[in-house]
Amino acid sequence: MQRKGTPFLLYSYLATELLAPFFASFLILYGVFFLVRLIPLLEVVLELGISFTDFIRLFSYIFPHMLLYVIPMASMAGVIIGFTRLTNDREIPALKACGISLRQMLPPVIIVATIIAGLTGYFSIRLIPAGELAMRQLMFQLAKEKIDSGIKEKKFTEALGDLVVYVDKIDEQEQWIGVYVSDMRNRQQPVIIMAERGYMKADVERMAVTIVLNSGTMHNSDALDSQIVRFSRYQLQIPLKPPTRIDGNDVTRLSKGSMSQQQLLESADKFGRDTQHGIVYLTEYHHRLALPVGCLILSMLGLPLGLQAGPGRKAIGIPMGLAFFVLYYIVFTIFRVMVEELSIPLILGMWLPNAIFALLTLVIFIRVEQEKPIFSDHVNNALAGLMERIIAPPARQVRAFLTRILSRRHFKSTPVEPVAILNTMLVHADPEQRLFHISECEHYSNPQCSLQFNSIFVAREAGFVPCRFCQTKIKENEQ
Repeated sequence: MQRKGTPFLLYSYLATELLAPFFASFLILYGVFFLVRLIPLLEVVLELGISFTDFIRLFSYIFPHMLLYVIPMASMAGVIIGFTRLTNDREIPALKACGISLRQMLPPVIIVATIIAGLTGYFSIRLIPAGELAMRQLMFQLAKEKIDSGIKEKKFTEALGDLVVYVDKIDEQEQWIGVYVSDMRNRQQPVIIMAERGYMKADVERMAVTIVLNSGTMHNSDALDSQIVRFSRYQLQIPLKPPTRIDGNDVTRLSKGSMSQQQLLESADKFGRDTQHGIVYLTEYHHRLALPVGCLILSMLGLPLGLQAGPGRKAIGIPMGLAFFVLYYIVFTIFRVMVEELSIPLILGMWLPNAIFALLTLVIFIRVEQEKPIFSDHVNNALAGLMERIIAPPARQVRAFLTRILSRRHFKSTPVEPVAILNTMLVHADPEQRLFHISECEHYSNPQCSLQFNSIFVAREAGFVPCRFCQTKIKENEQ
């Protein structure tokens, strides 16, 4: 009779086994993503002379955006690695021998995956838009401060592009006294502006920098004509130059990635939800909701993939998990593009990838629970045929090319007998059919061949026999 506290003990143990590799995967993946994201920022950091404090602020604003992809990948990797270790240490067979099925191991995975998916949703809906907006405002403020610090007393400032500013004196309130401006924007002859006083103001909400001049004159000369205009107040809008563009994004514009969910719906209503412009905002809205669900599905998929390991078998869970992860984002991106081009309905296109992978996860879980391979024989044969037609030919060409290069390089070496080569050749074997295959055989890379032997002699000693093709090749080499 099972004790009452056993489920809690089992669930806590499995959750601990999943969380440890999750955090390790999270740190590794985040470090990689951070380095990739940091490269476009280096030019901005060096150009604006960002201090360490401002760099920490900028890092904290970028932090949520990278987590949208790091957390799902780390969650799936954590589940795969956790169950791979349990399988290799024979703990999963021991649990099954005690009457604990895979379905009874499922609740802790669901709980951990749901918490991680909820965290992903919070980052996607709340923190990422707020972080992007704060980052843009910070970069705008730093660009403005650079312009402001470049304007000094009794010096010509050329940091404003086609605007050259000279200030005679700057008081304690940052007010300019005796201002001279040369405006060459879209002109061949400059417009000279002289003012008694002036100052610079920045509107962070509108992302605009303005020079305000008081009590002055504007001198405009065009060929033989000249014009003098007196003013009591005159404003100059200053366009921010690079490095206000970060990784292709202009910090002076509010993009859909910086909008809240409510702002996305309002923008879609403004342009029309049936129009292509409005659909773009709606796809961003559903994108933030669909990705956390995808994180949950991919985490659940990690359980059957982690069980593919075992004594005498390759741990293929991680490469297969990476393949499914990449496939999910490819399918998700394709459907999103189709929605934005009005090829398919919005709801269908944004949520169909999750439905497809949820069904795929269910099918794989049922097959693994029944001690069956992840894919049926028909699917394995189709994949093997696809590999043989697409990947195997170029691989053979590369192998033949490398063989020719090495043979030319070592043409003076002592020739090796074919039989000696066969006796040192690595062979793959199918434990169910008790057949082994040499590297020239088309079944050499078959997923069913989970055993490896150092030579044909060792394979035969273990009770395995070659297939028909391999038997023919071996006889040809022995003659």
